[in-house]
Amino acid sequence: MTSIPAGSSTNVLVVEDENFVREVTAEILAAAGYQVLKARSAVEAIREFRQHPGEVGLLVVDVVLPGKNGRDMAKELMQENPELKTVFISGYPENPAEFLHHTIYLAKPFSLASLMQKIRDVIVAA
Repeated sequence: MTSIPAGSSTNVLVVEDENFVREVTAEILAAAGYQVLKARSAVEAIREFRQHPGEVGLLVVDVVLPGKNGRDMAKELMQENPELKTVFISGYPENPAEFLHHTIYLAKPFSLASLMQKIRDVIVAA
């Protein structure tokens, strides 16, 4: 398994409408030492983000969410914090080149190793 950069203090907001995927992803990240916030929708994620100003450094967000999609939500949050990094996850084919600066795309289903590698990639790339 790929390790996370030692001493990483990045707080992660996991935004996923599928309960199983959200909970497992959050557990994996918590076990790796991250502080994790969770949300089921873009509206809930925006609320969590704003309730923890300056604390969230990384989004792990599903592209397809009820209501506002993950890309639009990430754009909105990046206006508030331009340094915010994002790992988009989706079970649908996407064009990663369309995504914003500081973003990486991960197709579902994904393995523990691939999730950790993508998070490492986006954290180290900044």
